[in-house]
Parts: sequence; C-alpha cells; structure tokens
Amino acid sequence: MSNLENVTNDKKYNKLIVILSVVIPLAVAALFGIKIDYEMPVFLPPIYACINAVTALVLVLAFIAIQKKKIKLHERLMKFAIILSVLFLLMYVAYHMTSNSTNFGGDGFVKYFYYFILITHIIMSVAVIPFVLITYVRAITNNIEKHKKIAKITFPLWLYVAITGVVVYIMISPYY
Repeated sequence: MSNLENVTNDKKYNKLIVILSVVIPLAVAALFGIKIDYEMPVFLPPIYACINAVTALVLVLAFIAIQKKKIKLHERLMKFAIILSVLFLLMYVAYHMTSNSTNFGGDGFVKYFYYFILITHIIMSVAVIPFVLITYVRAITNNIEKHKKIAKITFPLWLYVAITGVVVYIMISPYY
C-alpha cells in the first residue's frame, strides 16, 4: 500500500476513532447515573474480572505470537481481545446500572494502594480506547510500520488496564 493510500485510510478512520474515544467514556459515565430496578440473575463482578484476566492472557499470547511471526494467530487473538473488552464493558455497565457501588473497607496503606490502582485503572481505561482503535485501524489498513510503533504503547497500557481490573476486583470483593 502506498503512503498516500495510508494517509487516506488514516483520515477516513480518524473521525470514527475520535467519536468512539469520546462517546464511549461519556456513555459509560452517563449510564452510571441511571439506576434500573432490576436484579441481575447472576453476580457480574467476578465474571467481568475473569474477562479482564482472560484479556490479559490473550494480550500476552498475541504478543508472543507476533514475536514468533505468527501473524494470523496474532490477528485472531487481538480481535478476541477486542471482543472480550467490549463484553467486559457491557457487563460492567449492566452491573452498575442495576447495583449500587461498593465502598472499599480497607484502612491505612492498603486503602491508599487500592485507590491508586483504581484511579490509574480508570484513567488508563479511558486513555487506552483511542490507542486500541488506532492500532487496530493501522493493522486492518495494512499500515504495519505505524501499527508496530503505536502497538508498543498500546500493549502495555491495555495490559495494565486488564491486570489492574482484576486487582481492583480482588481487593474490593470482600466488601460486596
């Protein structure tokens, strides 16, 4: 693909990336304000924590696959990681629309550690959205050199979000 085609493809997707990067966090924030009087048939936090754990594993496996030049496997794993992240987001929103937030009950250093992990997790979960979208678009448009450059940033951010999601769940689970 020529450089001109890459620029055209980037511009074509940029509006969608910006829109999704703004709309997704705003929609999640808005939905937090909506409470539905409905009891979920299952308790979702352990399920979406497991989804975060599987996402972290899939990201690591995708990294290993690309290191071994297994491009098709890498591609499939990355698509699966995106699907897992969307599934997580849907469950997360469903839980918070139907349940009250749980307060962390720890004290001292543990409390500060929890809030540090929670706050960085939230900030990075918003910040990673455009990175994931840009990285994905550069892959599907075959702009591989730019894909590799941004993937070096996206991978550790996304992995941090997935792992800290599990840590946050483990730390708050005794207080549900």
